[in-house]
Amino acid sequence: MTALKYLNGYSPDIKQQVQRLIDNDQLGAWLEQRYPPQSGHSIQTDAALYDYTQRLKQQHMRSSGPVSKVFFDTRMHVIDNALGQHQFVSRVQGSKLKRKNEIKVSALLKTLPEPLLRMVVVHELAHLREKDHNKAFYQLCQHMEADYHQLELDLRLYLTLRG
Repeated sequence: MTALKYLNGYSPDIKQQVQRLIDNDQLGAWLEQRYPPQSGHSIQTDAALYDYTQRLKQQHMRSSGPVSKVFFDTRMHVIDNALGQHQFVSRVQGSKLKRKNEIKVSALLKTLPEPLLRMVVVHELAHLREKDHNKAFYQLCQHMEADYHQLELDLRLYLTLRG
């Protein structure tokens, strides 16, 4: 039996289904059916990721504070328990203290399907309004991405497949 460490919060039923797919060596085929190999994306640079994030922010969160920096982080791994991070960076500018929002996304997402990248970006954008992972936070995520919860599960399945 494989350790399903990325699925800890899920029901035993879902874990059993995933374990069955793993035991029958079908998890990769199942994911490939949902996300065909040609469904990759062209967002490979920090500039492209910044533009992509800004488009999503403009579409769903115009009134939220600006995001000053968005970039792929090659040092961010699943070991850190995150594929994205939202940070508030405070900097002294003259006699004022300026606070800026920055988003880091794991470089691993360059190789995964675009919907999974979008799910992580939506998650980090939601932190502009909601700092905690509470009901309002997940409602905002679902407002920006209707399939948010399914995409989160699919990303966890990709991570499970990777080992």
